[in-house]
Amino acid sequence: MMLLCRPASAAGRALPAGPALQPALHRFSYQQVQLGDSRLLEQLVHNRSLFMSISDDKLLKPFRVRARQPAPGEDMGGWYDASDDFHIDARDYGSANWHGYIPGHSFGQYLSGLSRCYAASGDAAIQRKVADLVRKYAATIHPLFFAGYPLPAYTYDKLVIGLVDAYQYAGVALAKPTLDHLTDIVMPFLPEKALTRDERRARPYTQEAEIWDEPYTLPEHLFLAWQAGMGERYRHLAARYLQDQALFDPLASGHSPLQGKHAYSHVNALNSAIQAYLVQGDRKYLDAARNGFAFVQAQSYATGGWGPNEELLAADDTETLPASLDATHRSFETPCGAYGHFKIARSLLQITKSSHYGDSMDRVLYNTILGAKPTEADGRTFYYADYAHVARKVFRGEAWPCCSGTFIQLAADYAISAYLYEEDMLYVNLYVPSSVRMRVAAHEVSVQQSTTYPLSPASSLTVHASAPTRFTMQLRMPAWAGPGTRVLVNGQPLERAISPGAFVPLDRTWQPGDRVDITFDMAPRLEPINPAHPEVAALLVGPLVLLPLLPAPERMRREELLNVQRVAQSTWQVATASGPFQLKPFMAIGDESYRLYSRLHTDRPLA
Repeated sequence: MMLLCRPASAAGRALPAGPALQPALHRFSYQQVQLGDSRLLEQLVHNRSLFMSISDDKLLKPFRVRARQPAPGEDMGGWYDASDDFHIDARDYGSANWHGYIPGHSFGQYLSGLSRCYAASGDAAIQRKVADLVRKYAATIHPLFFAGYPLPAYTYDKLVIGLVDAYQYAGVALAKPTLDHLTDIVMPFLPEKALTRDERRARPYTQEAEIWDEPYTLPEHLFLAWQAGMGERYRHLAARYLQDQALFDPLASGHSPLQGKHAYSHVNALNSAIQAYLVQGDRKYLDAARNGFAFVQAQSYATGGWGPNEELLAADDTETLPASLDATHRSFETPCGAYGHFKIARSLLQITKSSHYGDSMDRVLYNTILGAKPTEADGRTFYYADYAHVARKVFRGEAWPCCSGTFIQLAADYAISAYLYEEDMLYVNLYVPSSVRMRVAAHEVSVQQSTTYPLSPASSLTVHASAPTRFTMQLRMPAWAGPGTRVLVNGQPLERAISPGAFVPLDRTWQPGDRVDITFDMAPRLEPINPAHPEVAALLVGPLVLLPLLPAPERMRREELLNVQRVAQSTWQVATASGPFQLKPFMAIGDESYRLYSRLHTDRPLA
């Protein structure tokens, strides 16, 4: 057996006794995987630069204001400010004023994202920024911050992961006592267990926003705090906030309680089930996570997005998704949803080794988050992807909403989602420009991936090693890959059959300079919104959904769409009897109007 890498404790600190279980596939460290020139790298660099440029005073202002401390600097604006402006009426959400909705809510996520950026880059300026923010934040911790705060668990959860990541990725030792002090302060403001929204509504409350708190998402990050060596108390707290009766027990038994539930937070709660499974060894939590993710995928759009109509998970029916194409422009909470999706899919891939989960990450990557408008310096943030029949890309109306926090975390995690390892096996999960470094036995090995996938149907991987080295390279072969898909090693075709929807193993002694070339058969295909509505279909090429730019015919023939032709790097064209129209993938659309689904000519009456 060969070990590709060995995880190290933060700054040499000893870790506690590990979880009961380890996933079959392991993550590389942030340092071991680097992104090459690509849209992924552009998003990472933009987010990193944006938050490095925001002054500490500005980021810390809501904590200082609520603690009644001197608070120099400008307000951030939007959701982030300490303000009395926020109000909402449950009978009329349209009249809400969101300014000051959750003061300081995403600070922990910004801290987390910067800590991961430091781990990947080793940039001392980022580490100084993280250390300074932890030190200055620690001085603001006060019960006054949480007094009258509508969503204490929601913001505590984000602060936990920020401090955990500062501790383990940026080596900030002060993060541990800071988390301890924060936890002491927040406990009187948290419920005794993971309340559902219905349970919270049954208790006394003063404003509607209090109903939206999310204690059921706490276990994931509390378990991670314990695993990072930050204290035994966090393992016990995590277990306290597991939502067994209302969520995990029914999911584990194959029944979905998800209808009408808040989409992102409940998908995110599946990550708590993953951590509970690994730490406690109870198979129930793995079954809950797998079944919950399957339920969500069954009600997903062709893009992989889910949760339309103000971020609600749908019923297990055939009409909710098709009706949403006319009813809402708020189809998928993009950075938050993609972040939660990547975490649960990556974890399930690590545990099960099923390429199905990698396929789902592929789809969400190219059809949702890589098409997000970049967060602006004034806090304008891309929030919802619009899948309506007449759709546009727009910013959310309020500055610094939740998606500004998950965006930097997701971008920082792109690289660690690309490759996984198991003993003497390297798993290639994402086809993105990148490199991975590892140690196999006594040899230093790196694999460089060059590609413009999926805008081109090919990727090349070159092995660089200090000496001939034996290991197995496992290539994810997407389920959509057609019969023309080919794998060549040093120009020679693979002798074994290629099975779409599985990993293809290449077991050999690799010589320095060996090269693997993959060419994917990306034949156009139509994917209906669900089996009950075959007349409402999206056009895909490989993992890419091709979105018709408007104006385009309202109805068209199946053969017309399947005869789509590429006319430029990111533009395709369909010829119809009424004239041609163009299509683009979501990541190539700017200010154009578009739609996700087309209506096909059929004898069946259209709704």
